[in-house]
Amino acid sequence: MPTPSMEDYIEQIFILIENKGYARVSDIAEALSVHPSSVTKMVQKLDKDDYLVYEKYRGLVLTPKGKKIGKRLVDRHHLLEQFLKIIGVDAENIYKDVEGIEHHLSWNSIDRIGDLVQFFEKDPARIAALKRHQMENEE
Repeated sequence: MPTPSMEDYIEQIFILIENKGYARVSDIAEALSVHPSSVTKMVQKLDKDDYLVYEKYRGLVLTPKGKKIGKRLVDRHHLLEQFLKIIGVDAENIYKDVEGIEHHLSWNSIDRIGDLVQFFEKDPARIAALKRHQMENEE
């Protein structure tokens, strides 16, 4: 499995390719707020580990392995955003909180959070009951 840092790169590359059709070193650097030289080093490592194919000055493409991991990472991110929204985390905190926790949870925990999100979304009355409970606790 990739390291948390590798995950950040794979996830961002996947998003860029999905949105723009390509991912350049400069785009990745801008999205992750890192220097292009750092991106180049990581991209070379990801190429070596078969997550992508990188040709200097030509760009990069995700391998099937990289695409699979990239999609899973994006899905994890979205799931955690849904979960935090359901439990009432303030919207302005959600992105930062997801970034802070996504690498620290096991895939088993992610799957259980997914079950909980499905449980709440199947019946909007459950979400309403949670909101009422939260309001009672605030009083």
